[in-house]
Amino acid sequence: QVQLVESGGGDVQPGGSLRLSCVVSGYYAIGSRAWYRQVPGKQRELVAVVRGRGYTDYADSVRGRFTISTDNANMVYLQMNNLEPEDTAVYYCNVNQLGKDYWGRGTRVAVSS
Repeated sequence: QVQLVESGGGDVQPGGSLRLSCVVSGYYAIGSRAWYRQVPGKQRELVAVVRGRGYTDYADSVRGRFTISTDNANMVYLQMNNLEPEDTAVYYCNVNQLGKDYWGRGTRVAVSS
């Protein structure tokens, strides 16, 4: 019964910043934690992930601009800087527990002038 709730999305101008938050509850032992995004008509893509031992990785398109963090046991953040129109998407929080994936409902990010 793991549950994830995202927040922090919204409208922002190119070059602006947003910080997405994800509250995770009902877990026993979370493994990886990640953010994905999806545009209508396209496949969901991995944006950023915290892997074993705290190692992080990013999609090439966001590396250097986005930062994933898990400062608390039940929180996952995505700091998004220097946003571009191509970053427009619904962003989903993802965690894996004992090999099973869990997803939030998503939060919308729109980058435009």
